[in-house]
Amino acid sequence: MNAPIRADRTPAAMTKSLKTLLRVAVLAALPMMADAQSPFSAVARVDDAIVSAYELDQRALFMEVIRTPGDVRAKALEALVNERLQVAEARRMGVVVTPADIEAGIVEFSSRAELSPEQFLQAIGDEGVAPETFRDFVANGISWRNVVQTRFAARARAAISDAHVERALAFGPRLESAEILLAEIIVPITPENQDILRDELERLMGDLNFEVDRFSQAARRFSAADTRDQGGLTGWRALNTIPPQLREDMVLLAVGETYGPVNLGPALAIFQMRGLSEQGPVAPSVASVDYVTIALAPVATEAGAAAAAALRAEVDVCDDLYGLRPGGFERHDQPLGAIPTDIALALSGLDAGEMSFAVTRDGGATTLAVMLCARRITEPEGGVEAVRQQLFAESLAGYADALLEELRADAIIALD
Repeated sequence: MNAPIRADRTPAAMTKSLKTLLRVAVLAALPMMADAQSPFSAVARVDDAIVSAYELDQRALFMEVIRTPGDVRAKALEALVNERLQVAEARRMGVVVTPADIEAGIVEFSSRAELSPEQFLQAIGDEGVAPETFRDFVANGISWRNVVQTRFAARARAAISDAHVERALAFGPRLESAEILLAEIIVPITPENQDILRDELERLMGDLNFEVDRFSQAARRFSAADTRDQGGLTGWRALNTIPPQLREDMVLLAVGETYGPVNLGPALAIFQMRGLSEQGPVAPSVASVDYVTIALAPVATEAGAAAAAALRAEVDVCDDLYGLRPGGFERHDQPLGAIPTDIALALSGLDAGEMSFAVTRDGGATTLAVMLCARRITEPEGGVEAVRQQLFAESLAGYADALLEELRADAIIALD
């Protein structure tokens, strides 16, 4: 016998049943909704500001389009978090970028690619980068520059003396004549691997970091370059043959550290640093050296030590000697190659007005005090002012890094 049909389907009961079904359906859908992240959901929170998934996707894509090396997504997230702090500081100081500044920045950045702003925006747009992404990138950079210039420009400029410029001209490392030794793994991009190759190389790069022997084994196995038979070794090459956008990063690598993936057009590559040979402090930009020598008793004796102490106390510049010790010194102005080696080595560690008592003559019976008057510098391309500006920019960059670290330390940063 069939069970009787219940007759309690009243409107109230039906409404209660529908609510139950809807509640069950909503609860069942929650995991699916969580998996489908909204483009506007937060991937990072920086104090009261957020970084959205859309912004992260767009910045990573933009960095990939302009061929930023390394893990572009990680670099994009770090940059966006930093920019939230930098722009907040610009607002606090009242130096936020103006529309005119943004337009000028867009023109300047586009010109680096030898394109007009319209052509540049069209080119990145074809790759999926929104114009607003590029504009925000430019605006945030200029806002931070305004902060740094406002806070530190006067201090940085005052700290750069003529002696700093002279030292940079005379003893700056000649990186353009340095050589670098790399190992490489180059893999062509094919229709079969184009969707996974970058991720696979990033994983491989992490596994091989500081693993020199394993990197060479992987090069022999995976690399399509002619260097595979040498374990990926490229041989020593002039650093200035490395593209500028890679050179600045590579000179900072430790031996054994990996780098990449680098887009080579039809292929992707990862590299491992194996050596950097700098020519060291050199002075071919010094046309001549102006210096004086003064014969003294050996500084190991009481008379010689007293004479050396008196010189240090009485003489600030070489011209002082004309009044204090007329006829008691010899002044020279010679090309660097014509100076006796021991005197040249003593001079190499001196700034103008400083003395060395390390040189001896007559088998140690005489101490030859050596005082640097000036180095005659062969003016470099761009002039001495170009060197001063470079030192100024480096000083500002140091202040900027320190300020950013301070802002990060004081902020509440959470990655979602």
